[in-house]
Amino acid sequence: MKISTKGRYALRMLSDLAVHNSEGYISLKDIAERQNISKKYLEQIVPMLTGNGIIKANRGNKGGYMIAGKASDLTVGTVLRATEGSLAPVSCLEYEPNECERINECPTIDIWKGLYKLITEYLDGITIQDIVDKNNSANGDNYCI
Repeated sequence: MKISTKGRYALRMLSDLAVHNSEGYISLKDIAERQNISKKYLEQIVPMLTGNGIIKANRGNKGGYMIAGKASDLTVGTVLRATEGSLAPVSCLEYEPNECERINECPTIDIWKGLYKLITEYLDGITIQDIVDKNNSANGDNYCI
């Protein structure tokens, strides 16, 4: 499995929105500048995130985007499913029930099921808030008064 730039940039966009949450709706222009991502590319990601209820949009002069819920409730797995589709390592695990005609005699299915379980548990165990918190601690949170 390889995560595309859409998935990676969506996580960066959402982390940026979480950091600037207290500012209200944030423009794509501001996110693009801070994250060094093309605004046009972010415009392609936005419909995936709004369509899945991950972010909400506000049009107009004070328009922009914000996370629809809490950053602490939004998992990396949820974001990647919205941008990448399935996280399954093999196509036969993408749908339930598994309709593969070889499922009962497949010698490797347990390997793929185990990998899928690890991927899912790992990515669903990390929130956007975790990313923000880790980045803040890595940057030292040095405050001068």
